[in-house]
Amino acid sequence: MRDPDGIDPRLEIIVAMDPDRVIGRDNALPWHLPDDLRHFRRLTTGHTVVMGRRTHESIGRPLPDRRNLVLTRQPGWAAPGVEVFAAFEEALAAADSGRVFVIGGAELFKAALPRAAVLHLTRVHDRHPGDVRFPAFGDDWTLVWEEDHPPDERHSSGFTFQRLERSA
Repeated sequence: MRDPDGIDPRLEIIVAMDPDRVIGRDNALPWHLPDDLRHFRRLTTGHTVVMGRRTHESIGRPLPDRRNLVLTRQPGWAAPGVEVFAAFEEALAAADSGRVFVIGGAELFKAALPRAAVLHLTRVHDRHPGDVRFPAFGDDWTLVWEEDHPPDERHSSGFTFQRLERSA
């Protein structure tokens, strides 16, 4: 499935981050952006999602209409409606040939970033306090689509959806 550079064409990362790459605070999102949640649901429904245990616990349930793969180092950990793996490679090997979305947290993003073919970013315009950041990534990505959303009565922060694809 991989190309010679190690890129897995099935592998996509989806994440929301602020200008300082903050993605979380106290095991939760530091913002409430309903349209971002809708965008996330639209992209990931019907596909496989891979997440760390803490991300799964922050969500509190398996994501419906998706195959949920959870990574943990805790032996014997289990949760209803998810498949549990000890290593990222094991989860990828178990994933089907369709799209596979890595949805967090930071350690998993760091492991997936060198292999991902697509980044779906929500760039939150305002800075937020946080204790978890998305890893820095290089300039080997090409912006292929973006859509701006100014703040409104439902969204305290403006944000921009972006799709970046790995440059050849």
